[in-house]
Amino acid sequence: MSVRHEARTAALQALYLWEVGRVGPDEALDTYFREHQAEAADTSRAFTETLVHGTASEIAAIDPIIEQHSQHWRLERLAVIDRLILRMAIWELQHEPETPAPVVIDEALELARTFGTDESVRFVNGVLDAVRKTIEGPKAQGRGPE
Repeated sequence: MSVRHEARTAALQALYLWEVGRVGPDEALDTYFREHQAEAADTSRAFTETLVHGTASEIAAIDPIIEQHSQHWRLERLAVIDRLILRMAIWELQHEPETPAPVVIDEALELARTFGTDESVRFVNGVLDAVRKTIEGPKAQGRGPE
C-alpha cells in the first residue's frame, strides 16, 4: 500500500470519527493514530492531516458541489461514507493539482470498494467524473470527445 493510499484511508476514518463522533478534526486525528496507526510514517501522517483539515474546513463550499452533481439525491440522504469520500476527493481535486484527477478518482473508488457498497462505487464514480469535468472546464474543451 502506498503512503498516499494509506493516508487517504486514515483520513477517511478520521473524518468518519469527526462526522459521526462529533469531535474536532484534531481530536479525530489523534484518536485515529493512537488507536490504529501509532507507528505511522511522518509523511503519511502529514498528508492525512492535510486531507482531514482541508476537507473539514471547506465543507460549506464542497457540499453544494456534491448536491449539484448527485442527481436526485439530497446530501443528508447519502451514506455517511459516500459523503465523506466525495468530500475528501473533491477537496483533493481542487487543492492538490500535482495529483492527477484520475488518480484521485481511482483512490476514491478504492475507498468506496473497501468501506462502502457496490452502489457506492458507481455513485462515487459518477459524481466525481462530473465534478472533474466541471473543474477541468475550459482546459478540457480543447480536447476531442472523451
